[in-house]
Amino acid sequence: MPPHQARAADHLQYIRDTMERAGSFTAVSGWGQALVGTIGLAAAALAMRVVEPALWLTIWLGVAVAGATIAAVAISRKANRLGIPMFSRPARRFALAFATPLAAGAVLTAVFYRDGLIQHLPGMWLLLFGTAVVSGGAMSVRLVPTMGFCFMAVAIAAVLVPAAWGDLLMGVGFGGLNIVFGVLIAVKHGG
Repeated sequence: MPPHQARAADHLQYIRDTMERAGSFTAVSGWGQALVGTIGLAAAALAMRVVEPALWLTIWLGVAVAGATIAAVAISRKANRLGIPMFSRPARRFALAFATPLAAGAVLTAVFYRDGLIQHLPGMWLLLFGTAVVSGGAMSVRLVPTMGFCFMAVAIAAVLVPAAWGDLLMGVGFGGLNIVFGVLIAVKHGG
């Protein structure tokens, strides 16, 4: 290829990459997700030993709050390091797409608990978290929605197997998937 054509191809690729980054949110923190996954594994191990529904729910809700806090701080740090404004249009779109299924999960958690359907929470949580990750991930790197689809697959397993497997499957999802995809995101996408 002649030098001027190679230079033109390089410029075109640069323009394409710039346009893609302008419409996507690339500050999802892989290391933050891996840390959240580690906490998810610990929570699953602890929750498997708990028989009191209110205590079980408290453990998982505490982990959800801790995980959300860790993820938000990690995303903010990565965004600052990359020079990505946290309130850019792609960031706001990511947040809205991600938060909406989580809000639905919060409402359904209260309803399921009130109606004595606590054994169905693992499948619902995994499914709606997976939906949140796919939805928000549509504005991010390709690994993020892939992770969400994996959560949804684990959710399907959770609704098909005996309820006693719920904590194990939440450990697979909120622990294992977050660790595996977190490390992949960190290695391939700068942290």
